[in-house]
Amino acid sequence: MSSDLLSWLEGQGNSMMALLRRLVELESPSTDKASVDRLGKVLADELVASGAKVAPIPSDRYGDHIRAVVGASSKDGQLLVLGHLDTVWELGTLQGMPFRVADGLAHGPGTFDMKAGLVQLVFALRALRESGRSSQGITVLINSDEEIGSPSSRADIEEEARRSRAALVLEPSLPPRGSVKTFRKGVGIFELKVKGRPAHAGLDPEKGISAIEEIARQVQFLHKLTDREKGITVSVGTIRGGSRVNVVAAEAHAEIDLRVSTAADVEEIEKKILGLQPFLKGAEVRVTGGIDRPPLERSPGVVALYEKARAIAADLGFELGEGSAGGSSDGNLTAALGVPTLDGLGPMGDGAHADSEHIVISDLPRRAALLARLLETL
Repeated sequence: MSSDLLSWLEGQGNSMMALLRRLVELESPSTDKASVDRLGKVLADELVASGAKVAPIPSDRYGDHIRAVVGASSKDGQLLVLGHLDTVWELGTLQGMPFRVADGLAHGPGTFDMKAGLVQLVFALRALRESGRSSQGITVLINSDEEIGSPSSRADIEEEARRSRAALVLEPSLPPRGSVKTFRKGVGIFELKVKGRPAHAGLDPEKGISAIEEIARQVQFLHKLTDREKGITVSVGTIRGGSRVNVVAAEAHAEIDLRVSTAADVEEIEKKILGLQPFLKGAEVRVTGGIDRPPLERSPGVVALYEKARAIAADLGFELGEGSAGGSSDGNLTAALGVPTLDGLGPMGDGAHADSEHIVISDLPRRAALLARLLETL
């Protein structure tokens, strides 16, 4: 029964909040390996205490990743659980944005994205162990670099995904009602470099080729590639160029963000961006980059996972909705390999990456109970 798991977890409310405070107060920006490793050591100890066999996956540049296993995989493959240690918040953020509890909410950097999800995992495993329930064939992969695109952990995630029958992702749920994510857009990042020819802007501008004029025309072209009906958006986020106000610009540079809804559209739009041609005679255009994370599409396998979770939530006494997200997560990587993936299993809250970041405290035990039942039954 789900009710006994929920009752036990509600009785662990103070312990859950104590662990959340501890994790939040261990600041863990993606680019500070020592800080992320300190947090990782604490989480690894908690997972061991919850019955998991834990081993670090070393990373030279970023924090070490954590691989934890509960039981042996079945012939159908393992159940993969994904989370991350890192946050977008720099060291020292706590001084102006401390962990605090007020009006049923827990505030602080990383509470919602996604240290509360890590707390859920620890206590879901603990609840299963304490109740004597089976939780076999689970592999947990907690990486240290998700917020910067998982550069050092992607290969590990994809390797584990290929051995998995399903993937559960502990990313934040969708505000305001805590819906899970059954669809995420794919994300591509591109770099555009333009080379022109310098000249004096007053004496002989006709001898120059303005890289800034060229890149301005390219930006207009790129933005026209946006097709909102198809869920495709192209946005030039940064531009740099030129040397002095009285010199025709010899060089310019831009960064391009692409969001795409379906794998079927990826190849076509990627080809258009990578194939940019100059507008100005004599200008040189070079584009690099590509799709970093493919779309997480609402496949039949994803829907089946959601329906399972929705039924468990109903048994626990709450309604679990579903929705989409324009951003990506490591769930995009598992889904792209054909692994049914359910994302956004974290608790209710809001303010990811913002100074208003918080979770709803009362939701933490029931989301942990939902996760426990999914670990037990999938």
